[in-house]
Amino acid sequence: MNPGQTIFAQLMEFLPKHHFRRCVERYRGNHRTRSFSRLDQFLCMAFAQLTYRESLRDIETCLGAMGSKLYHAGIRGPVRRSTLADANEHRDWRIYADFAQVLIATARKLYATDEFGVALKQTAYAFDSTTLDLCLALFPWAQFRRHKGAVKLHTLLDLRGGIPCFIHISHGKTHDTTALDYWIIEPGAFYVMDRGYIDFARLHVFTRSMAYFVIRSKTNLDFTRRESRPVDTTTGLRSDQTIVLHGPLTSQYYPDPLRRIHYRDLQTHKHFIFLTNNFDLPAWIITQLYKSRWQIELFFKWIKQHLRIKAFFGTSENAVKTQIWIAISVYVLVAIVKKELGLDHSL
Repeated sequence: MNPGQTIFAQLMEFLPKHHFRRCVERYRGNHRTRSFSRLDQFLCMAFAQLTYRESLRDIETCLGAMGSKLYHAGIRGPVRRSTLADANEHRDWRIYADFAQVLIATARKLYATDEFGVALKQTAYAFDSTTLDLCLALFPWAQFRRHKGAVKLHTLLDLRGGIPCFIHISHGKTHDTTALDYWIIEPGAFYVMDRGYIDFARLHVFTRSMAYFVIRSKTNLDFTRRESRPVDTTTGLRSDQTIVLHGPLTSQYYPDPLRRIHYRDLQTHKHFIFLTNNFDLPAWIITQLYKSRWQIELFFKWIKQHLRIKAFFGTSENAVKTQIWIAISVYVLVAIVKKELGLDHSL
C-alpha cells in the first residue's frame, strides 16, 4: 500500500471495481449519466459512513476541502449536495445491494475456517431483525405506528466471522416469521433463532430441506413427551427429551418428533428451553450454539454505533435502502481488509 495515499483511498483499493461495473450494467445504471457516476455516488456515501458525516452539506464540505486529493480517492465527478440527493433518490438501490453480495461472498471465503466458540463442522447461522426508527412526517411510506415510522433489517449472519450473508429490508409492520420465506435454506446447516420466529409450518420446511434449527421454546407449548435421555446436571442441563406436538394445529404443521432441551444458566440462574430437529449433537453443544446467537446482537450494535443507519440523508424509500446497503458494504469491506492484511485488531 502507498503511504502517500489517504487512508480512504487505500481502503477503496480493496473494492472489486470490475464487479461493481457489472452490477451497474445489470440495471442500466449509467443511462443518462453525465459527470457524477454510480461509483462516485458509492464512494461519497462510503466516505460519509466511515467518517460519520451528519448531512449532505457536511459531505459536500468535507470532500470539497480535499481538493486535488479527491481525484486520487477515486471520485471523478463534482460533489454537490443536490446531485448526491438526486442520485440517492432516483438511482436504483439494487445496484448497491448486488455489489454488497459480491463483497459478502469474498468475505465468507476469507472467514470460512474461523472458529466461533462451538466445536461444529457444519455452517451455522443466526437469524434476527432490528428496527430502525423513522420520523413519520418525513418518511410517510414507512408507517409503523400511528405517529411513528420504521423499517426492519432482517439479517442472516454467518457465525464464522460475523458476516451477514442475507439481508432483507422491510416495513416496520412486517412480522419476523415472514422473512423466513425470503432465503434459500442450506442443507446440513444450523439456523439459530429466538422464539419470535416460532412458526411450526415454516420450521418444518427446515426439516424437509435437511437443515437444522435451534430455537427457544414458548412457555405455553402443548406437547407430549416420548423419551428422556440422561444429562450432566453440573453443566446446567436439566432435561433432554424427545417430544411430539399435541396442539390441534401445531401437530399438523409439524408432525415429526422434536428435541426439547431444558438448560439453566449457572451464572445468571435463568432457565432456557430449546427446540431443535437435530438428535445427534450433545445437548451441551446445542445450548452453546444458541449462546453464540449473541453475535448477531453485537453486529446490530456495531453498525448502529459506527455507521450512519439511524439518520438518513434522503427521505425516499430508494434513498433509505441505498444508504443501508452501502453501510453494509462498508462493514464487509472493513472485515475483508482486516483479514487480507492479517490485522489482530477488532473491527
